[in-house]
Amino acid sequence: MKTADFYYDLPEELIAQDPLEDRSSSRLLVLNKDNGRVTHKVFKDITDYLRAGDCLVLNNTKVIPARLLGVKEDTGAAVEVFLLKRIDANRWETLVKPGKKLRPGARAVFGDGLLKCEIKEVVDEGNRIVEFEYEGIFEEVLDRLGEMPLPPYITHKLMDKNRYQTVYAKYEGSAAAPTAGLHFTNDLLDKISKMGVDIAYVTLHVGLGTFRPVKVDDVTKHHMHTEQYSIDKEAAEKINRAKENGHRVICVGTTSCRTIESAADENGNTKPCSGDTSIFIYPGYRFKVLDCLITNFHLPESTLIMLVSALAGRENVLEAYRIAVDERYRFFSFGDAMFITNDDLLD
Repeated sequence: MKTADFYYDLPEELIAQDPLEDRSSSRLLVLNKDNGRVTHKVFKDITDYLRAGDCLVLNNTKVIPARLLGVKEDTGAAVEVFLLKRIDANRWETLVKPGKKLRPGARAVFGDGLLKCEIKEVVDEGNRIVEFEYEGIFEEVLDRLGEMPLPPYITHKLMDKNRYQTVYAKYEGSAAAPTAGLHFTNDLLDKISKMGVDIAYVTLHVGLGTFRPVKVDDVTKHHMHTEQYSIDKEAAEKINRAKENGHRVICVGTTSCRTIESAADENGNTKPCSGDTSIFIYPGYRFKVLDCLITNFHLPESTLIMLVSALAGRENVLEAYRIAVDERYRFFSFGDAMFITNDDLLD
């Protein structure tokens, strides 16, 4: 299985640069994973495809303003520190630019000295462990100085930073948004709940490893970075109840999918737990819990399009993407959505 097998042509103008005013008015491409049939809807029509007893799984992580722009303390040269994963109260694993100037022992200053850091060590792939110095509460300092970490393919300035958060974001820790969830409004979630659909919240703090390009030709040689996740007792019970009663578990986003697949045992039983996961899902993977998936359109040759292909079949997915391009769907983080479902709800 080659990385190039997951390539598709995407005109640059189809990369969504701005979120829609109404979250739930984005388009929805419904893909039948059994026969590849495609139906075109609007996202709020997702209720037509849900049933009482189903369990909708949402990732309630919250994006932090992880991008810090500052200067090197001794020279005043511009530097960037991007927060990836918290290690303890004051230490983080980060990406830094420029790497040559930020070696162990180097110090950086942000916001006229409100926040400082020292590079402690270099770890995998050139990432840096840094230790921060500040007065007060770190989260408040970060909220004041940090910028939202929009993906590099989004070049427009985000006018409202809450639009890169889901309406149910709760636990801070992500370097990127679980973007499939951006389509939901509180009203839509309330409507879904009143239909008798169980809503289960899990947490996976999204790191950049999910979005890093696959640099090897052989898909099976790619190594995923670890991300922190947790599932509480209530969420586990809702997921297990749906499976036991013959209903479906529908994940919102690849991060929710990777969370429950990491937590489940070989019999598909989900247990309350927390930890790190580096699960890599690509064609050939046997899903233990997930039945259906709500997701956005992903970058060519990415681990995310590989995950989607594991569920719906590579040929079905690439054909659906070809149709989406022809129909001028909006792609990536602020773009439109896809619902990968099973046959009987498409009649």
